[in-house]
Amino acid sequence: MGKNNVANLLTSVDELFTTQEERDAAKRETVVDIPISEISDFPNHPFKVRMDEAMMEMADSIKRYGVLVPGMVRPKEGGGYEMVSGHWRKMGSELAQKTTMPCLLRDLTDDEAIIIMVDSNLQREKILPSEKAFAYKMKLEAMKRQGQRTDLTSSPVDKKLKGLTSAQQVGEKSGDSQPQIYRYIRLTYLIPSLLDIVDEGKIAMRPAVELSYLPKKLQEELLDTCEMLDCTPSLSQAVEMKKLAQAGRLKAEDVVTIMSRLKANQQDKLTFRKDTFAAYFPKGYPARQMEESIINLLKERKRQLGRRRDEAR
Repeated sequence: MGKNNVANLLTSVDELFTTQEERDAAKRETVVDIPISEISDFPNHPFKVRMDEAMMEMADSIKRYGVLVPGMVRPKEGGGYEMVSGHWRKMGSELAQKTTMPCLLRDLTDDEAIIIMVDSNLQREKILPSEKAFAYKMKLEAMKRQGQRTDLTSSPVDKKLKGLTSAQQVGEKSGDSQPQIYRYIRLTYLIPSLLDIVDEGKIAMRPAVELSYLPKKLQEELLDTCEMLDCTPSLSQAVEMKKLAQAGRLKAEDVVTIMSRLKANQQDKLTFRKDTFAAYFPKGYPARQMEESIINLLKERKRQLGRRRDEAR
Protein backbone atom coordinates (compact mmCIF):
# COMPACT_ATOMS: atom_id res chain seq x y z
CA MET A 1 0.00 0.00 0.00
CA GLY A 2 1.41 3.41 -0.98
CA LYS A 3 2.07 6.20 1.50
CA ASN A 4 -0.92 8.23 0.28
CA ASN A 5 -3.27 5.26 0.62
CA VAL A 6 -2.02 4.56 4.14
CA ALA A 7 -2.50 8.22 5.07
CA ASN A 8 -6.05 8.20 3.68
CA LEU A 9 -6.88 4.99 5.59
CA LEU A 10 -5.59 6.40 8.84
CA THR A 11 -7.50 9.62 8.35
CA SER A 12 -10.78 7.80 7.73
CA VAL A 13 -10.42 5.56 10.79
CA ASP A 14 -9.29 8.53 12.86
CA GLU A 15 -12.24 10.72 11.88
CA LEU A 16 -14.72 7.90 12.59
CA PHE A 17 -14.05 8.14 16.32
CA THR A 18 -13.04 11.80 16.83
CA THR A 19 -14.40 15.27 16.15
CA GLN A 20 -12.72 18.20 14.45
CA GLU A 21 -12.75 19.99 17.81
CA GLU A 22 -10.71 17.17 19.36
CA ARG A 23 -8.25 17.12 16.48
CA ASP A 24 -7.75 20.90 16.69
CA ALA A 25 -7.27 20.69 20.47
CA ALA A 26 -4.66 17.97 20.04
CA LYS A 27 -2.56 20.36 17.94
CA ARG A 28 -2.68 23.08 20.60
CA GLU A 29 -2.06 21.18 23.82
CA THR A 30 0.69 19.02 25.24
CA VAL A 31 0.10 15.30 24.87
CA VAL A 32 1.09 12.89 27.64
CA ASP A 33 1.40 9.10 27.40
CA ILE A 34 -0.66 7.74 30.32
CA PRO A 35 -0.80 4.10 31.49
CA ILE A 36 -4.16 2.68 30.42
CA SER A 37 -4.43 0.88 33.76
CA GLU A 38 -4.63 4.28 35.47
CA ILE A 39 -7.52 5.54 33.33
CA SER A 40 -11.05 4.81 34.54
CA ASP A 41 -14.20 5.29 32.45
CA PHE A 42 -16.41 8.34 32.82
CA PRO A 43 -19.13 7.71 35.45
CA ASN A 44 -22.49 6.80 33.87
CA HIS A 45 -20.99 7.13 30.41
CA PRO A 46 -24.07 7.13 28.14
CA PHE A 47 -22.32 6.00 24.96
CA LYS A 48 -21.84 2.27 24.48
CA VAL A 49 -18.45 0.98 23.41
CA ARG A 50 -19.37 -1.91 21.15
CA MET A 51 -17.21 -4.86 20.14
CA ASP A 52 -18.18 -4.62 16.47
CA GLU A 53 -16.40 -4.55 13.13
CA ALA A 54 -15.55 -0.87 13.49
CA MET A 55 -13.86 -1.57 16.83
CA MET A 56 -11.82 -4.39 15.30
CA GLU A 57 -10.69 -2.03 12.53
CA MET A 58 -9.72 0.59 15.10
CA ALA A 59 -7.75 -1.94 17.17
CA ASP A 60 -5.91 -3.08 14.03
CA SER A 61 -5.10 0.53 13.11
CA ILE A 62 -3.82 1.27 16.63
CA LYS A 63 -1.75 -1.90 16.63
CA ARG A 64 -0.06 -0.82 13.41
CA TYR A 65 0.22 2.94 13.78
CA GLY A 66 -0.77 3.88 17.35
CA VAL A 67 -3.47 6.31 18.51
CA LEU A 68 -3.41 9.20 16.04
CA VAL A 69 -5.66 11.62 17.94
CA PRO A 70 -5.14 11.71 21.72
CA GLY A 71 -7.97 11.15 24.16
CA MET A 72 -8.78 13.58 26.94
CA VAL A 73 -8.54 12.80 30.65
CA ARG A 74 -8.82 14.70 33.90
CA PRO A 75 -6.97 13.92 37.12
CA LYS A 76 -8.91 12.13 39.86
CA GLU A 77 -8.74 12.92 43.53
CA GLY A 78 -6.51 10.34 45.16
CA GLY A 79 -4.62 9.52 41.96
CA GLY A 80 -5.29 8.16 38.53
CA TYR A 81 -7.25 9.67 35.67
CA GLU A 82 -10.81 9.74 34.39
CA MET A 83 -11.51 9.42 30.68
CA VAL A 84 -13.48 12.37 29.31
CA SER A 85 -13.16 11.70 25.60
CA GLY A 86 -11.66 8.63 23.95
CA HIS A 87 -13.43 5.55 25.34
CA TRP A 88 -13.38 3.86 21.92
CA ARG A 89 -9.68 4.61 21.50
CA LYS A 90 -9.02 3.28 24.98
CA MET A 91 -10.77 -0.01 24.20
CA GLY A 92 -9.00 -0.20 20.85
CA SER A 93 -5.67 0.33 22.60
CA GLU A 94 -6.43 -2.45 25.08
CA LEU A 95 -7.35 -4.81 22.23
CA ALA A 96 -4.11 -3.84 20.49
CA GLN A 97 -2.28 -4.75 23.73
CA LYS A 98 -0.97 -1.23 24.26
CA THR A 99 -0.02 -0.31 27.83
CA THR A 100 -0.20 3.48 27.40
CA MET A 101 -2.40 5.92 25.51
CA PRO A 102 -1.64 9.50 24.42
CA CYS A 103 -3.99 11.92 26.18
CA LEU A 104 -4.60 15.60 26.73
CA LEU A 105 -4.64 16.30 30.46
CA ARG A 106 -7.14 18.94 31.64
CA ASP A 107 -8.38 20.10 35.03
CA LEU A 108 -12.15 20.09 34.61
CA THR A 109 -15.11 20.40 36.92
CA ASP A 110 -17.75 17.67 36.80
CA ASP A 111 -20.06 19.80 34.67
CA GLU A 112 -17.31 20.88 32.29
CA ALA A 113 -16.29 17.26 31.84
CA ILE A 114 -19.89 16.18 31.15
CA ILE A 115 -20.37 18.81 28.46
CA ILE A 116 -17.10 17.97 26.70
CA MET A 117 -17.79 14.23 26.99
CA VAL A 118 -21.24 14.59 25.40
CA ASP A 119 -20.15 17.00 22.66
CA SER A 120 -17.21 14.82 21.66
CA ASN A 121 -19.53 11.86 21.08
CA LEU A 122 -22.63 13.46 19.54
CA GLN A 123 -20.82 14.16 16.27
CA ARG A 124 -20.53 10.47 15.43
CA GLU A 125 -22.47 9.11 12.50
CA LYS A 126 -24.18 6.24 14.32
CA ILE A 127 -25.68 6.98 17.73
CA LEU A 128 -28.37 4.87 19.40
CA PRO A 129 -31.55 6.56 20.68
CA SER A 130 -30.69 5.48 24.25
CA GLU A 131 -27.24 7.08 23.93
CA LYS A 132 -28.71 10.41 22.82
CA ALA A 133 -31.37 10.18 25.52
CA PHE A 134 -29.01 9.94 28.48
CA ALA A 135 -26.38 12.20 26.88
CA TYR A 136 -28.87 15.03 26.34
CA LYS A 137 -30.20 14.61 29.86
CA MET A 138 -26.70 14.76 31.38
CA LYS A 139 -25.68 17.78 29.33
CA LEU A 140 -28.84 19.78 30.04
CA GLU A 141 -28.51 19.16 33.76
CA ALA A 142 -24.85 20.25 33.65
CA MET A 143 -25.68 23.39 31.65
CA LYS A 144 -28.43 24.38 34.04
CA ARG A 145 -26.05 24.01 36.99
CA GLN A 146 -23.65 26.31 35.12
CA GLY A 147 -26.29 28.91 34.41
CA GLN A 148 -26.73 27.76 30.77
CA ARG A 149 -23.17 28.50 29.71
CA THR A 150 -22.80 26.77 26.34
CA ASP A 151 -19.15 26.75 25.27
CA LEU A 152 -16.25 26.19 27.65
CA THR A 153 -13.65 27.44 25.19
CA SER A 154 -14.96 31.02 25.10
CA SER A 155 -15.45 33.70 27.71
CA PRO A 156 -18.59 33.49 29.89
CA VAL A 157 -19.68 36.93 28.65
CA ASP A 158 -19.82 35.73 25.05
CA LYS A 159 -21.59 32.50 25.82
CA LYS A 160 -24.85 33.62 27.37
CA LEU A 161 -27.18 33.08 24.40
CA LYS A 162 -29.97 35.53 25.15
CA GLY A 163 -33.49 34.23 24.68
CA LEU A 164 -32.46 30.63 24.11
CA THR A 165 -33.32 27.78 26.42
CA SER A 166 -30.70 25.21 27.38
CA ALA A 167 -32.34 22.69 25.04
CA GLN A 168 -32.16 25.15 22.13
CA GLN A 169 -28.49 25.72 22.87
CA VAL A 170 -27.87 21.96 22.89
CA GLY A 171 -29.75 21.73 19.60
CA GLU A 172 -27.42 24.24 17.97
CA LYS A 173 -24.55 21.83 18.57
CA SER A 174 -26.33 18.55 17.86
CA GLY A 175 -28.66 19.45 15.00
CA ASP A 176 -31.77 18.19 16.84
CA SER A 177 -34.62 20.60 17.53
CA GLN A 178 -35.69 21.48 21.06
CA PRO A 179 -38.85 19.28 20.87
CA GLN A 180 -36.77 16.39 19.55
CA ILE A 181 -34.25 16.76 22.38
CA TYR A 182 -37.06 16.54 24.93
CA ARG A 183 -38.45 13.49 23.13
CA TYR A 184 -35.09 11.79 23.46
CA ILE A 185 -34.92 12.64 27.16
CA ARG A 186 -38.37 11.07 27.68
CA LEU A 187 -36.82 7.76 26.60
CA THR A 188 -34.85 7.69 29.85
CA TYR A 189 -38.15 6.87 31.60
CA LEU A 190 -38.48 3.57 29.73
CA ILE A 191 -37.46 0.35 31.45
CA PRO A 192 -34.14 -0.97 30.01
CA SER A 193 -35.72 -3.88 28.13
CA LEU A 194 -38.13 -1.60 26.26
CA LEU A 195 -35.35 0.88 25.55
CA ASP A 196 -33.32 -1.97 24.03
CA ILE A 197 -36.19 -2.62 21.61
CA VAL A 198 -36.18 1.07 20.67
CA ASP A 199 -32.43 0.85 19.99
CA GLU A 200 -33.08 -2.17 17.79
CA GLY A 201 -35.53 -0.12 15.72
CA LYS A 202 -38.52 -2.31 16.56
CA ILE A 203 -40.38 0.52 18.32
CA ALA A 204 -40.39 3.90 16.60
CA MET A 205 -39.51 7.14 18.37
CA ARG A 206 -43.00 8.62 18.73
CA PRO A 207 -44.66 5.48 20.21
CA ALA A 208 -41.65 5.06 22.51
CA VAL A 209 -42.14 8.59 23.87
CA GLU A 210 -45.82 7.89 24.62
CA LEU A 211 -44.94 4.61 26.34
CA SER A 212 -42.48 6.43 28.59
CA TYR A 213 -45.46 7.86 30.49
CA LEU A 214 -46.61 4.39 31.57
CA PRO A 215 -45.73 3.28 35.13
CA LYS A 216 -42.82 0.83 35.26
CA LYS A 217 -45.07 -2.08 36.22
CA LEU A 218 -47.29 -1.55 33.20
CA GLN A 219 -44.25 -1.19 30.97
CA GLU A 220 -43.24 -4.66 32.16
CA GLU A 221 -46.75 -5.92 31.37
CA LEU A 222 -46.47 -4.40 27.90
CA LEU A 223 -43.11 -6.10 27.34
CA ASP A 224 -44.58 -9.48 28.33
CA THR A 225 -47.55 -8.92 26.02
CA CYS A 226 -45.32 -7.94 23.10
CA GLU A 227 -43.31 -11.13 23.59
CA MET A 228 -46.46 -13.25 23.86
CA LEU A 229 -48.17 -11.78 20.78
CA ASP A 230 -44.91 -11.18 18.87
CA CYS A 231 -45.77 -7.55 18.14
CA THR A 232 -44.84 -3.98 19.04
CA PRO A 233 -47.16 -1.01 19.70
CA SER A 234 -48.16 1.44 16.99
CA LEU A 235 -48.42 5.17 17.74
CA SER A 236 -52.21 4.97 18.17
CA GLN A 237 -51.92 2.03 20.57
CA ALA A 238 -49.22 3.82 22.57
CA VAL A 239 -51.29 7.01 22.75
CA GLU A 240 -54.35 5.06 23.95
CA MET A 241 -52.35 3.35 26.70
CA LYS A 242 -50.82 6.65 27.78
CA LYS A 243 -54.24 8.33 28.07
CA LEU A 244 -55.63 5.46 30.15
CA ALA A 245 -52.51 5.42 32.35
CA GLN A 246 -52.68 9.17 32.99
CA ALA A 247 -56.34 8.77 33.95
CA GLY A 248 -55.37 5.96 36.33
CA ARG A 249 -57.47 3.44 34.39
CA LEU A 250 -54.89 1.31 32.55
CA LYS A 251 -54.76 -2.27 33.80
CA ALA A 252 -52.76 -5.28 32.66
CA GLU A 253 -55.74 -6.78 30.85
CA ASP A 254 -56.23 -3.49 28.98
CA VAL A 255 -52.67 -3.78 27.66
CA VAL A 256 -53.46 -7.22 26.24
CA THR A 257 -56.73 -6.00 24.72
CA ILE A 258 -55.13 -2.99 23.05
CA MET A 259 -52.13 -4.91 21.77
CA SER A 260 -54.38 -7.69 20.40
CA ARG A 261 -55.87 -5.33 17.85
CA LEU A 262 -54.46 -5.48 14.37
CA LYS A 263 -52.49 -2.46 13.18
CA ALA A 264 -53.30 -0.98 9.79
CA ASN A 265 -49.64 -0.96 8.74
CA GLN A 266 -48.86 -4.55 9.70
CA GLN A 267 -47.18 -6.35 6.82
CA ASP A 268 -48.43 -9.78 7.88
CA LYS A 269 -52.11 -9.32 8.66
CA LEU A 270 -53.89 -11.95 10.71
CA THR A 271 -57.58 -12.27 9.95
CA PHE A 272 -60.16 -14.88 10.94
CA ARG A 273 -63.39 -15.83 9.26
CA LYS A 274 -66.33 -16.34 11.60
CA ASP A 275 -67.00 -19.81 10.21
CA THR A 276 -63.44 -20.84 11.17
CA PHE A 277 -64.42 -20.71 14.86
CA ALA A 278 -68.15 -21.38 14.58
CA ALA A 279 -67.71 -25.05 15.52
CA TYR A 280 -66.22 -24.03 18.89
CA PHE A 281 -69.09 -21.74 19.93
CA PRO A 282 -72.87 -22.12 20.36
CA LYS A 283 -74.92 -21.76 17.21
CA GLY A 284 -75.67 -18.12 16.41
CA TYR A 285 -72.89 -16.86 18.70
CA PRO A 286 -72.05 -13.22 17.64
CA ALA A 287 -68.64 -12.63 16.00
CA ARG A 288 -67.85 -9.82 18.47
CA GLN A 289 -68.35 -12.16 21.43
CA MET A 290 -66.18 -14.77 19.74
CA GLU A 291 -63.41 -12.18 19.52
CA GLU A 292 -63.83 -11.23 23.19
CA SER A 293 -63.72 -14.89 24.25
CA ILE A 294 -60.51 -15.48 22.28
CA ILE A 295 -58.91 -12.40 23.86
CA ASN A 296 -59.93 -13.63 27.33
CA LEU A 297 -58.25 -16.96 26.58
CA LEU A 298 -55.09 -15.09 25.61
CA LYS A 299 -55.24 -13.12 28.86
CA GLU A 300 -55.58 -16.31 30.87
CA ARG A 301 -52.69 -17.85 28.96
CA LYS A 302 -50.60 -14.79 29.79
CA ARG A 303 -51.45 -15.09 33.48
CA GLN A 304 -50.42 -18.75 33.44
CA LEU A 305 -47.10 -17.89 31.80
CA GLY A 306 -46.53 -15.18 34.39
CA ARG A 307 -47.20 -17.58 37.29
CA ARG A 308 -44.83 -20.15 35.85
CA ARG A 309 -42.15 -17.50 35.41
CA ASP A 310 -42.61 -16.33 39.02
CA GLU A 311 -42.42 -19.90 40.33
CA ALA A 312 -39.22 -20.51 38.38
CA ARG A 313 -37.46 -17.51 39.95
